[in-house]
Amino acid sequence: MPSLRTALLQSSGRPGAVAENLKALDEAAARAADARARLLVAPELFLTGYAIGDAVPELAEPADGPGAAAIAEIAVRHGLAVLYGYPERDGERIFNASQLIGADGARLANYRKTHLFGCFEQEWFTPGEQTVVQADLDGIRIGLLICYDVEFPENVRAHALAGTDLLLVPTAQMHPFQFVAESVVPVRAFESQMYVAYVNRTGPEGEFEFVGLSCLAGPDGVVRTRAGRGEELVIGEVDPEFLAASRAANPYLADRRPGLYGSLA
Repeated sequence: MPSLRTALLQSSGRPGAVAENLKALDEAAARAADARARLLVAPELFLTGYAIGDAVPELAEPADGPGAAAIAEIAVRHGLAVLYGYPERDGERIFNASQLIGADGARLANYRKTHLFGCFEQEWFTPGEQTVVQADLDGIRIGLLICYDVEFPENVRAHALAGTDLLLVPTAQMHPFQFVAESVVPVRAFESQMYVAYVNRTGPEGEFEFVGLSCLAGPDGVVRTRAGRGEELVIGEVDPEFLAASRAANPYLADRRPGLYGSLA
């Protein structure tokens, strides 16, 4: 099975300007396609911006809303799948969500962030209730989490037990928590034997300062590609043959003793 070439878009776009963010995503998709990527991953809440305050209700839209339609056009035009973050409206509730759209424009998976970080998110968003959301892409089992979710090992282990090969984590990681990108993410990839694409915003935005450092970490805990602190598109390979060999050599999942872990719940 061939590798899945994956492009990570590290950018904050322009908060509050959906049309401009779609244009930036279109341009990134063109560059990713030129590099023969089959998947482009954008950061948390990329469609609208993260630090949008009380504009959240105004900018939120359904999973099948105009933003999804525009991104489906981008995916089809450039022939690659796109994962993006957005505020999802479902009736009176709003979720911090991410959606995966295939190269044919089909909506493949939609995930709602289960662990909300800080006062801003807890004020405006409802936490999701489904830990494991997956889709298949080019023979690779894709799983979705968002930012703070990956800092809970239980979430990532649940994906490992469900067969996730590549975990996509659009994020808005801010100062002074850069150690998550530098250390926690590669450890999560190793301990649960999967690839993890952690894709961050960058630079100042409202009261926040995002630290960049997006990365694709492999199941051996080695980072395959790493962005710096600025706007950047980086590309890495998700190799299913290496993943299978790593899982065969690493005993973590086989040596688990679930009967001892009841107190964790």
